[in-house]
Amino acid sequence: MQFYDYSLIAGVIAVLFAFGTAYGVLKKPDGNEKMRGIAQAIKEGATAYLNRQLMTILVFGIIIAILIGIFLTNGTSLVIAFIVGAIASYLTAYLGMNVAVRTNIRTAQAATKGLDSAFRTALFGGAVTGFAAVGFGLIGLSLLLMLFTTSQLQLLIGFGFGASLVSLFARVGGGIYTKAADVGADLVGKTELNLPEDDPRNPAVIADNVGDNVGDCAGMAADVFESYAVTLVAALLIAFAFTKTATSYAYPLLVASTGVIASIISLFFMRVNKEGNVTRALYFGIGGSLVVAAILDYALTIMTGTTMTYFIPVLAGLVISFALFAITDYYTGNNAKSVIKVATAAQGGAGTDVILGLAVGLRSTWVPLIVVVIGILVSYYEAGVYGIGIAAVGMLSLTATILTIDSFGPITDNAGGIAEMSGMPHAIRKITDKLDAIGNMTKATTKGFAIGGAALSSIALFVAFAQAVNLTVIDVLNPLVVVGIFIGAMLPFIFSSFLMESVGYAANLMVEEVRRQVRTIKGLLQGKAKPDYAKVVDIATVTALKSLIIPEMIAIVTPIIVGFVLGRAALGGLLVGMIPASFMLALFMANSGAAMDNAKKYVEEGHFGGKGSDAHKASVVGDTVGDPLKDTAGPSLNSMIKVVSTISILLAPVFLVYAAGI
Repeated sequence: MQFYDYSLIAGVIAVLFAFGTAYGVLKKPDGNEKMRGIAQAIKEGATAYLNRQLMTILVFGIIIAILIGIFLTNGTSLVIAFIVGAIASYLTAYLGMNVAVRTNIRTAQAATKGLDSAFRTALFGGAVTGFAAVGFGLIGLSLLLMLFTTSQLQLLIGFGFGASLVSLFARVGGGIYTKAADVGADLVGKTELNLPEDDPRNPAVIADNVGDNVGDCAGMAADVFESYAVTLVAALLIAFAFTKTATSYAYPLLVASTGVIASIISLFFMRVNKEGNVTRALYFGIGGSLVVAAILDYALTIMTGTTMTYFIPVLAGLVISFALFAITDYYTGNNAKSVIKVATAAQGGAGTDVILGLAVGLRSTWVPLIVVVIGILVSYYEAGVYGIGIAAVGMLSLTATILTIDSFGPITDNAGGIAEMSGMPHAIRKITDKLDAIGNMTKATTKGFAIGGAALSSIALFVAFAQAVNLTVIDVLNPLVVVGIFIGAMLPFIFSSFLMESVGYAANLMVEEVRRQVRTIKGLLQGKAKPDYAKVVDIATVTALKSLIIPEMIAIVTPIIVGFVLGRAALGGLLVGMIPASFMLALFMANSGAAMDNAKKYVEEGHFGGKGSDAHKASVVGDTVGDPLKDTAGPSLNSMIKVVSTISILLAPVFLVYAAGI
């Protein structure tokens, strides 16, 4: 058997497990008629958004495929790889979200049987996204390896670019949608009308629940799938450039394959104990998958006769994944010291709440940086630049587990909303509230993983780019390189500015619409009339899709202009400036937003006056500032840096022939 046969088998196992899990979850009871009506509205809104988004992706995708086919050598093969990558990425996002919006109601109903029942329902619903991602990734890449010869590995960058393009749309568009809806719902519902979270009288409440799915489920799935895909591609390209041995080609795919088995086993570590400690269950799952993966990778290394210098970087990658999860939890988790500081500051008003939240985000960058830097150094000194590539593979081999835990978040959030809106008993709502709070933690911690994974995969892509354009050194005394570095460092700030502006604009439209409905629909606040949920969903959908065009073009066009006008050395400088700047900025935004979000929840639990107090109103404002930071601009940088990197590699042959500069 060829090495890609094993990864194909692992991919098929992952997809079958995803479908089997989906079947098991969807067989569970789905509540009463009122619950089904609410869940149906969420499902319809999320599906409508993804369908509209698909039309936008198709327009861009067809144009790009035509340009690739016409202007690039081996254009037909690159187009095939591009299409496979795009389809695999979109299928991951669509399937995962489709099951998630059906699992939410089943999680709410399962809460009638207890905490563990609801937890397991949400967990296995999230597992569909996780295993679909690794399954489609391994199947797509394995099939392309069957199609191409070893000397054509460079063509695999088309697969990575297809995944990157879909990820950019899904992450950016979903991020704008979810935070416009969330901010609009909170600013009017909580601060002006004093309505509870997920109150059915709030016209934006359905849009808010839809946003959780299109942003935190579909968007995150496409984001992490992209990292998974481009990391495997980069590792294979580096192997071809620097080692040219059969073992080095096979090893990354085999490590990814063992990750599938480790992630399946880890699901059975996750059970809520008698004390109801959900966080402990999740940590057991992450830790279990890491330990099992390490054991399997060690056995794999011995059985294949691979040098142990390759195993050490894989182990480093596994440790990085767990460390980033734990570090993010330390800074942003429920009842974390940093979060309590932000909540305490809310007593002084919204200004002090935001100041402390931003301070937490700024400070939270140094520990993850040290962890990643140590991992890079260990990997490089063990196995050279190839070691960096397989360290990223090791980290992302746990993708199924991480995405399972991430998708758990929007499912439990929606379950809480359905329980609230359908009037389920307080005891049930207490269970869904607890799971919702933990879900907030998982969404924050998995963002730390995604950001770290994007950084490592981008470094691997940079190595592949340098090899593709014969760039052996980055000369910082060369003014073209310096210009490239400055442009690269500036890029994430400009990109993020458009996303923040888009959320602000869309949220303002949402606020005005909610106010209009409250003002014009008689009996709305008394619960005698139903809000026009569809109107608010439509505003969020249309605005999000319009707003993502400029950021998309910035990510696509910038490396092309720099490459052609200033040359390969300047483009190398751009990548050097962009990767660390994006990594730091993404961590800052994601963690500051998460800290302000959980500070609001800490106040809502009854501290500092609880709901309706001045501290609560201040913390809600802080949360609305943090929302687009943590769920739109910060995570979207993951997709941006990989799109820029894959385009740079894709066009490397053209830059060598036609570009100016040096």
